[in-house]
Amino acid sequence: MSPVPQDKPFTLAGRTYQSRLLVGTGKYKDLDETRAAIEASGAEIVTVAVRRTNIGQNPDEPNLLDVISPDRYTILPNTAGCFDAEEAVRTCRLARELLDGHKLVKLEVLADQKTLFPNVIETLKAAEVLIRDGFDVMVYTSDDPIIARQLAEMGCIAVMPLAGLIGTGLGICNPYNLRIILEEAKVPVLVDAGVGTASDATIAMELGCEAVLMNSAIAHAQNPVMMAEAMKYAIDAGRLAYLAGRMPKKLYASASSPLEGLIR
Repeated sequence: MSPVPQDKPFTLAGRTYQSRLLVGTGKYKDLDETRAAIEASGAEIVTVAVRRTNIGQNPDEPNLLDVISPDRYTILPNTAGCFDAEEAVRTCRLARELLDGHKLVKLEVLADQKTLFPNVIETLKAAEVLIRDGFDVMVYTSDDPIIARQLAEMGCIAVMPLAGLIGTGLGICNPYNLRIILEEAKVPVLVDAGVGTASDATIAMELGCEAVLMNSAIAHAQNPVMMAEAMKYAIDAGRLAYLAGRMPKKLYASASSPLEGLIR
């Protein structure tokens, strides 16, 4: 049996992570459930919507960082809720102030409230400013291979194409575009949005994605903590299957046992 090829480490902004699952912090019933689900997921990178979550900007309110410690997790501020480049840039700069000069951010600039589809024109504008300003930019984008290539070429450290619309749980809607993005990738590619259950995460990893980011699939599950643990195993299984290499698909049957030496 051929040995499983050696996996390369998952590295972002010069730091290596063991877990390839990134999780969000929104939509849980309370901070205790947030903490428990994130612990069960095994995630090391936790993304936070700066415009919707208190990480110190409101001193009289509960602070997420009291349960998700920056000493334990890499906090990934994101620009969820921003609909133009200027707003997104301002949000990243606020996060940098709140997190003592933290440079790693997840950029997302949305087109409208109904679809939450990325506005790629505003995304490109914001990415250019943030990169010039010294940020390490992970960027949520459409599954357009050309836009993904441009974002990588301009200096984004990771591209994060959607698998389906945010919060829909529809799964990997266009695996073919993702495959093109992965074939051309010069930076890590992470699926962001659309995952609904563990098998969706596994498929994303089997395609060759470096990691998967999710929130709704865990937070909206009937048992979020249990789903978080399921996602941990799904990511590991998908990555191992990708490294192992699946068997080729065939139109007709092929016997599992050898035909030579049959007793007649």
